[in-house]
This record gives sequence, C-alpha cells and structure tokens, in this order.
Amino acid sequence: MGVSPNEIGIEWEKVYAERAKGMRASEIRELLKVAKQPGVISLAGGFPDPTLFPVNEIKEVTDFVLLNEGSDALQYGVTEGLKQLREILVERMRKEGADIGLDNLIITTASQQGLDLIAKIFINPKDTIIVESPSYLGALQAFNAFEAEFVDIRINKDGMDTDILEDTLKDLIFKKRIKPKFIYTVPNFHNPAGVTLSLERRKRLVELSEKYQVPIIEDDPYGEVRFEGEALPPLISLDRSHVITLRTFSKILSPGLRLGWIVGDPEVVRKIVIAKQAADLCSPSITQNIVYHFLKKGYLEPYLEKVRVEYKKKRDLMIESMEKYFPEEVKFTKPEGGLFIWASCPKSINTEELFFEAIQEKVAYVIGASFYAHRDIHNCMRLNFSLPSHEQIEEGIKRLGNLLKKKIGK
Repeated sequence: MGVSPNEIGIEWEKVYAERAKGMRASEIRELLKVAKQPGVISLAGGFPDPTLFPVNEIKEVTDFVLLNEGSDALQYGVTEGLKQLREILVERMRKEGADIGLDNLIITTASQQGLDLIAKIFINPKDTIIVESPSYLGALQAFNAFEAEFVDIRINKDGMDTDILEDTLKDLIFKKRIKPKFIYTVPNFHNPAGVTLSLERRKRLVELSEKYQVPIIEDDPYGEVRFEGEALPPLISLDRSHVITLRTFSKILSPGLRLGWIVGDPEVVRKIVIAKQAADLCSPSITQNIVYHFLKKGYLEPYLEKVRVEYKKKRDLMIESMEKYFPEEVKFTKPEGGLFIWASCPKSINTEELFFEAIQEKVAYVIGASFYAHRDIHNCMRLNFSLPSHEQIEEGIKRLGNLLKKKIGK
C-alpha cells in the first residue's frame, strides 16, 4: 500500500534557521522537572516565596481596575507601556539617583523579554559580548540565540574583576581588532553567585565603559531585595549615557504579572520600541494597570519589607545549616540580599554527575556549569533559599551535606 504525499513528514531540522539549531533548552527548567519527583526537596528554583505574595492587596486593586477601568485595561495598550506606570517608575529611579525622564523608559513583558530585545537590536552573528563568569543562564540563552561570541570575566566576592576586564578590553580592541558590543553584568546579589559589585568596581566599570566606548547592560532584578548592608548606587545613576538597565517586578512583587522595564538612552529605547512591536505589540494592559494602582496605593514597600525579613531568616538558616552539615572543603558565598547562595566544591567533584545522586537522596540543586558561557567549570552549584520552607532548607542541606561528605571521603 503506497504512502500518500500528505503522509510524508517534513524534515524540520532542514527548515530551521541556523540560529535555531544552536538553541538549547534551559537546563534549569529541565532539571526542575526532575526535581519535582515525590519527596525531593528542591533548592534549585529561582522562585519567590508564594506564601508572602500580597494576594489581598492585588485582589483589591484588580477589582478596582476591572470595575473602574475595565474597558481600557482589557484593551491593547501602547508599546511603550502605560504612561501612569512609567511615570511612577521614573520617579522611583530618580530617587535612586538616575536622571531620567519618560523617554528613557519602556515597559517589557518581564526582564527576560528585555534581554531578548537587547540581543535582537545589538547582536549580529559572531559579535563579541562580555559576560561575567559565572553569568545568568537566561541572559546566556538570549544572547546565544542571536549567535553571540562570549568572552567571560571572572567574578569574586566584590563582583566582576575590573582589572581583568580592562586587560581583556585592551587585548580585544587593540590586538585582535574586535570591538565588543556590550558588557553584561548583574551587579546586585548576583545570579547565580550571590555577590554584589563593590562601589569601587562600579565606578571603575563605568570608567572603562566610557574610555573604551563599550555599553553596559545592567541587569538588576534583585536590588530591592537587600536585607543587610548599605544600598549601592545603580550603574545607570553613575552614567546614563553608557548604561542600559533592566528591571523586573518578578522578584520584587510577583513573577506571574510578567512585567519589567528597561531604562536607557532615548535613542536606544526608540529602537527597542520597534523591536517590541514585532514581538508582542505591547505588554499586558491589565497587569500594567494592576501594578500601577498597587504602587500608587503604597503597597509595594510594606510587601518588600516582609520579603526582606523572611528571606534574611531563610538565608541565615541555610548558611548555618551549610556550616553545620557541609564538609569544610566546600566554600560558599554569603549574600546580603537576593535569592541565591553559590557553593564551590573541590575540583574532584563534578556537580553535573552528582546531581542525579542527589536526586536519589531526595534533594536538588542547579548545576554550576549551566552558568558558564563555555561550560568549563564543573564543581559548583547554585542553591536557592527563597522558596523552600525552613524545615526543607535544613533537611535539604543535611541530605546534600551527607552526600558531599561521602564523595569527599569523610
């Protein structure tokens, strides 16, 4: 019996664009599926604590929006975003020292869209960009989708090493005749490393950007989740002309709202507007209206205060548990905010291989190799303290510590 032409499948791999062939699924998303097995304590996600979400306040403002502004809130909006929301965000940024106006700011569908739009307007295939080592996986994915070439700069307890950065810029620009498109950094409570870029290095980073005329992409999802230490100025407050900043409500309010914003030079913002029109026309009008009224009523700061208090308790408990249960050979960061602790094991331990043993012990983390542009480091792991309960943190760290001791031979 013959096969009709309609039954012959298309060889889709031959149809994909070249850039699509290099796309990889998010390892974090894939590992989280494994981590959802019954009884597994997950220290792997980057999720806020849902028990803290201001559900009543969001319900209140949502009811108000639907009753009083429903016809507008359920309609298409302008690509730049709801003007009233942008005005409030401009004022918040000004209080942080950023000298900006409405034409400097556009609303996005969370900051992950911001990363995609930045990549879309700046990166040609084989363009060189500078990232931290390690760096945020979502950014690496967004930039890789547009076929960027990565040069990575190591970080330590004070963030990106700006001395190495300058040597790298000199080598690229003057010896190799390569002009990097931009420098990407997560300056506050780094994902995954948990460290914060020091004030001295912030100033130096901006100086290098000005000197070599290489823009900075400042990705700051966690800056307002500081629970100890002094707040440091955002990079865009040090130099508006060389810095493009990405922010999001995902970590400071709710990821389900899918809202963020980009701040930059008006010329760049206009180009982002054009790119966003092709992507989704506009971010959801209803969530923009909800967030606007939430901010207008002053509900954000009390919520953030609660988050800071609770996250500090969880961070303290995770560190205490790591000091108690982890072998001394495992080193880890002590963040002043954010959601993550970064653990470095002896080089003899491959955390990619260890992950599946950890699942057998009913505990999960994120493998460190995912956060390196060249996947050349294999002995690290990212641990999340915001989502698990206090009981889960202590028991999860105990299980992981026992496994690490066994692997090290203790």
